[in-house]
Amino acid sequence: MRDGLRGLTTRGRSFLAAAVAAAISAGILGEKDLLRVAVLLAVLPLLAAAYVGRSRYKLACNRSLEPHRAPVGASSRVVLRLQNLSRLPTGTLLLEDRLPYALGSRPRVVLERLGAHQASSVAYTVRADVRGRYEVGPLVIRLTDPFGLCELTRSFPSTDHLTVIPQVTPLPSVRLPGEYAGSGDSRARSVAVHGEDDAATREYRMGDDLRRVHWKSTARTGELMVRREEQPWESRATVVLDTRAAGHRGEGPTASFEWAVSAAASITMHLRQAGYKLRLVTGNGVDVGATEAGGEGLLLDHLAEVHLDRRGEITTLVQQVRQRADGGLIIALLGTLGAAEAELLAGLRGNGATCVAFLLDSNTWLNLPAKARAEAERAHGSAALALLQSGWRVIGVEHGNRLPVLWPQAGRGSQGFALRAALAETVAGGMR
Repeated sequence: MRDGLRGLTTRGRSFLAAAVAAAISAGILGEKDLLRVAVLLAVLPLLAAAYVGRSRYKLACNRSLEPHRAPVGASSRVVLRLQNLSRLPTGTLLLEDRLPYALGSRPRVVLERLGAHQASSVAYTVRADVRGRYEVGPLVIRLTDPFGLCELTRSFPSTDHLTVIPQVTPLPSVRLPGEYAGSGDSRARSVAVHGEDDAATREYRMGDDLRRVHWKSTARTGELMVRREEQPWESRATVVLDTRAAGHRGEGPTASFEWAVSAAASITMHLRQAGYKLRLVTGNGVDVGATEAGGEGLLLDHLAEVHLDRRGEITTLVQQVRQRADGGLIIALLGTLGAAEAELLAGLRGNGATCVAFLLDSNTWLNLPAKARAEAERAHGSAALALLQSGWRVIGVEHGNRLPVLWPQAGRGSQGFALRAALAETVAGGMR
């Protein structure tokens, strides 16, 4: 009741003021009818305050996002389900969901009334052109009585999160170098096995199924031997994202860093669909793997929030990749490099790893004078040549290039040799 009195509108307060004035006049004039009018004027806003105050604590709200993870530029539908838990109908309800600026203006929805134990759903759409993780809510509701004498505001504390992930582009299927590097023995043994006598065996361990006992090996060794279970072949890949602020140019959704993030998301999804055991490493500390179903969502969530690191260095990135180096395929999305930084990356070629670099010439994201542009091209060519000489497969990326067009160069072919010759000419020309 106290909260209801605090929520009296101007109209409600006017009714109370008129009731006081009528009561004073009735006392002075001795008019009982005027006193009845005063009582009526006072009772109406009090009843409205009691009605709204009681309804304030008898509402339940549930919010759902469809989907809760959406790519950049796509829309997500927010559904609000409001239920009246009271036996009394509510008045007019004004719903306002709080949103961050990136998702647009705050939606306002009006519900005329909710009957006893009645529920109603309303929906609105949001869209973000910038990736990230955004908080949706809390919901604010304004409750009023039918006469507009009292209005209260209630805020539901619950919030939800919308994750705006990078744009994922489908990539063509190509045979990648290093796709046979991994762990397991199914693929190798499928070529060598010729019969039961060639089955791989090991010593019996407590708990092994007796049906797996290999009697010929047991008789030959004098110890109980069982057939070894074949381990599924696992092709492994590591996607490396360079987050150095010094290596990227441009601002907003069209920056070179956003191209690299979108490319990382597209490559990780493509490799996961191809059956790779995947690992994502970024320069600002992210090191996650996707080994089970649903792991793609975890990788995309990290890419949704990844940001440039102004203090980032190639040394830190190389050390982070080496912490769990286990061979396989390494695909790196790299910004502008110096020759010394390219030599540091050469160390990742160890342990049987096959390395592919998408080397961004981020200066093409800027309008540079001709002289500065020529110097930037020479530096870019020197870094690419250093990677090529260390055994990397290098794919040059300029502003306006599309990943599906560049992706086939990551497969086996002669593109790397052609690029090696072109870069050698570029460097030689710069030295003259």
